[in-house]
Amino acid sequence: MATCVVTDSREARPGALFVCVPGERADGHDFAARAVEQGAAAVLASRPLLDVAAPVLLVEDTVRALGSLAALWRGKTRAKVVGVTGTAGKTSLKEALAQVLAVRGKTARNALNHNNQIGMPCTVLNTDGDEDFWVIEAGISHAGDMDELAPVIRPDLGLILNVGPGHTEGLGDRGVAWHKARLLAHLAQGGLGLVSADYPDLVREAGATGAKLRFFSAGAHEVEYRADYVGPATEAGGEDATRGLYRLWLDGVRCDAVTPFQGAYGAENSIAVAAAAHLLGLSPAEIAEGLGRAQLPPQRFNRERVGAWEIIDDTYNANPLSMRRMLETAAGQARGRVFVPVLGEMGELGAVAEAMHEELGRLLADLGPAAVFWKGGHADEVRAGLARGGYDGPWLPVDGPESFMAAWRELAERKLDGKRGGLLFFKGSHFNRLETLLTAFREGMTTMAATEARGRKTGESGHVL
Repeated sequence: MATCVVTDSREARPGALFVCVPGERADGHDFAARAVEQGAAAVLASRPLLDVAAPVLLVEDTVRALGSLAALWRGKTRAKVVGVTGTAGKTSLKEALAQVLAVRGKTARNALNHNNQIGMPCTVLNTDGDEDFWVIEAGISHAGDMDELAPVIRPDLGLILNVGPGHTEGLGDRGVAWHKARLLAHLAQGGLGLVSADYPDLVREAGATGAKLRFFSAGAHEVEYRADYVGPATEAGGEDATRGLYRLWLDGVRCDAVTPFQGAYGAENSIAVAAAAHLLGLSPAEIAEGLGRAQLPPQRFNRERVGAWEIIDDTYNANPLSMRRMLETAAGQARGRVFVPVLGEMGELGAVAEAMHEELGRLLADLGPAAVFWKGGHADEVRAGLARGGYDGPWLPVDGPESFMAAWRELAERKLDGKRGGLLFFKGSHFNRLETLLTAFREGMTTMAATEARGRKTGESGHVL
């Protein structure tokens, strides 16, 4: 009897079902024997495997078969299943919601962003089956993706956080809202859709599915679930810039809660979490408790201090909606200090890529950065937008950690108008690997600080920005 499912032979262990997934760089069929050597009890394959000393289950398409197995297992669970999707912030939402629901009962969720046709079924099949709640993220990038993912989980509650330009290269035919709303076409019997009222195209497409709907809003819409940003949370008499205080209205009941989200954008995430939990039976007190201790995953607006600089790490991914929200939040939190964004190209935008990057440049100009670093394509469009917005400060294109640190050292010599430190914000699509620039910055600042210390001892001049 199989007790878990893996698609990576290195993760195989006794009792595992190893699923052979053909990939661009490697084919799982070539690693089936290794998986069995490590204990895999059986193999799911699309071709005969004569060198495998374990039962081999032959199917036409292993990925589709994986989804079918997960759908069968979903039918046997007693858990209330929440399906989560959206353009920006859905992984952070999924993580926070799972932590809130855990106040009430045992909860399972996708690991990080394992939300596609392979990661989602594996998440479902690796649950224990005795959970009270599942919170399952569905990530789509091509037409038809949601109609493959949603039938696997058949959510009791389908939650759509927001819609905006994202994966438009693959979803541009009928619009992002239409593709996201397909989640609601596959609800479980008696299921409910929970949708933001702040996006007219989403409201329209969600209504067209015929699903029973409830709404939340971080704007001025008078709906059942609403939120306002109050300000930074306070801790020991001072502000805690890592968390925000929000005023929530839960179907007529007011609830103030400290959440892991920050700034005005966080009102949307906070009320989406609270509304979903409330519809699943949690009390306002339980919701406030869960939000108060929830933590965001890595590379999602995480803060740290490196020397005189406050760092915001939002390097996991980017699209126009998330880029705008996080830039505005970060710039607002600079609060008069030097603000330096280190940004990367936004991918998978198709025909709208040039316009979206120029718009980003205009937004940056409005935020008044002291300097702008850029990695990746569409640099000309971003720079054109900056110029149209009236920005004439340093523009620093880089192609990796070495050129980034060289540009940073050059900038340091200018001392940014004599100010020391400030806020440095890192964000771009995942393929830019901006986390490598952040790592280089940490290491470089340590080296620069050591050099300054040696210079002070020997009487040499030196400074650290």
